[in-house]
Amino acid sequence: MTESSTTRSQRQDAAERSARYEQGIEFLFGRINYERRPDLANGPQSFRLGRMQSLLHRIGNPQNDLSCVHIAGSKGKGSTATMVAQILETAGLKIGLFTSPHAHRFEERFTVNGLLPSEEDVNSILDQLQRVTVEMDAEASGGPTFFELATAAGWLYFKKQQVDLAVIEVGLGGRLDSTNVCHPLVSIITSISKDHTRLLGETEALIAREKAGIIKHQIPVISGVLHPEAAAVIHEVADSQNSPIQQLGRELKISAAPPDRNSELILPGWSFDFEHGETSFKDLQLSMPGEHQTRNAALAVAAVMSLKNQGIHVSESQLREGLLSARIPLRVELINRKPTLIIDAAHNPASIQALCETLEPVPARKKICLFASSRDKDCAELLRVLDHLFDEFILTAYQENPRAIPIEDLEVIAQRILTTPFTTSPNPTSTLQQALTSASSQDLICATGSFFLAAEIGKAWKLADHS
Repeated sequence: MTESSTTRSQRQDAAERSARYEQGIEFLFGRINYERRPDLANGPQSFRLGRMQSLLHRIGNPQNDLSCVHIAGSKGKGSTATMVAQILETAGLKIGLFTSPHAHRFEERFTVNGLLPSEEDVNSILDQLQRVTVEMDAEASGGPTFFELATAAGWLYFKKQQVDLAVIEVGLGGRLDSTNVCHPLVSIITSISKDHTRLLGETEALIAREKAGIIKHQIPVISGVLHPEAAAVIHEVADSQNSPIQQLGRELKISAAPPDRNSELILPGWSFDFEHGETSFKDLQLSMPGEHQTRNAALAVAAVMSLKNQGIHVSESQLREGLLSARIPLRVELINRKPTLIIDAAHNPASIQALCETLEPVPARKKICLFASSRDKDCAELLRVLDHLFDEFILTAYQENPRAIPIEDLEVIAQRILTTPFTTSPNPTSTLQQALTSASSQDLICATGSFFLAAEIGKAWKLADHS
C-alpha cells in the first residue's frame, strides 16, 4: 500500500516541527546561566531583575495578566507548589505550574493541569524569545540567561492557555530571582537552611533576607521557617511591607501522625491535623512520604485558605482529594520494589536529613546509596548525614550537566567522612548496573545528592533491560 500525499505531508510537518524544537532547545542551553553554571556567579549582584523586566516588556508583560501564588524556600518549595496546584486543579481550576529544574524535557518546567506544552507551543514561544534575545544581545546590558528565558516562556504559555492561576516556584533565592516580577495573591516561604551560601549568604539570617524578597506590599505571607533568626527576618520584612503573616507553629498548628506500620505500601504517606483560628481539618492524608511533607502540606492548605478568602472557592473534599493525589517526580520516588529502588533529588543537608528520616523505617537487609553532587554543594556534610543510614556507597558523577563534582574529588571527601565501605563508578548508568548486580531482592538502593543524578538514574532505569 502506497503512502498517501496527506500522510507524507503530515510526517514531513512533524519532522520539521521536531527539528525546530531541537534547534530551539539548543539555543536555550547555549545561554550563559547560573542554574547550570553557578560558579560563574559571584553573589547576589550577579542577578539583575532589570534585564528580566526588559525581556518581559518586549514580549508584552504576560505576567501582569495572571494571578499567581509565589513560593520560595531552601527545601520543600517544589512539593508545596505541587500540592497547591493539585488542590486548585481538583477544585476545577485551570492551573499553571512553573517549577525547576526539569528531569527530561525543558517544557516540564511549565505545565497546565499536569500536561506538558506541545512541541508546536514550545516552538512558537522560543521563536518569539529568540528574536528578543538577538535584540538584547546587541545592547550594553546584554541578553537574558537560560533561566530568565525559561521563566518568560512559562509566563507566555500560561497567558496563552488562559490559566485561572499560576503557581510559581522560585529558582534561586527570591529577591533577585527571575520569577520575582509577579503580582501574587499569596506568597509562601517554606523553609530556610544553608544552601547556595556563596550566592545567598553564609548565615540563615542572610539567606532568609534574600528569600523574603518575594514578600510584596500587603500581600499575605505563609511561612514555614522554623529557624529562630531566619524566622525573625521573615517577620521583619513582612511587617515592613504591611503584609499579614501566618507562621507554622504559631498561627498554623499541625499534629502529624506516622503511617500504619502494617501498610502494604513501601513508602506510605503521613497524615496530619491542621488548625488555624476557627478553621480545622482532621486526618488530612498524603501520598508523598515523609513527616516533612506534613509541614509542606500545612503551608499549601494555609495558602489555599488565603485564596478562599480572596474569592477562590475550594471545598473540604476537594482540598483532601488534592492533597492525597499530589505527587512529584524525583522526591522519594519509588521506581522498583525488589530490590527497593528510590530516586530522590535531595541536595542540601536539610533535605538529605529529611530523606534519611523517611527511609529509616523502611525494612531492608542492606541499604545502598548511589551518590553524586555538585561542586557548589557541601558534599562533606551530605555524606556525613547519609553515613548514619546507609551500609555502603557507590560514588559517581552525573553526565548531562557541567556542575558535577569530579569523582576523584568526591572520593577524597568520602575517604575523610564515610565510616562505611564505598566504591566508585564512572557514570549513573554503570552505577545503577553495579548496584543492581550486587543487591538482593531484600535490599534498598537510593540515588540521591543531586536532582541531576536522580534524573539520570531514573532515565537509566527506564532504558535498562529488566528481563
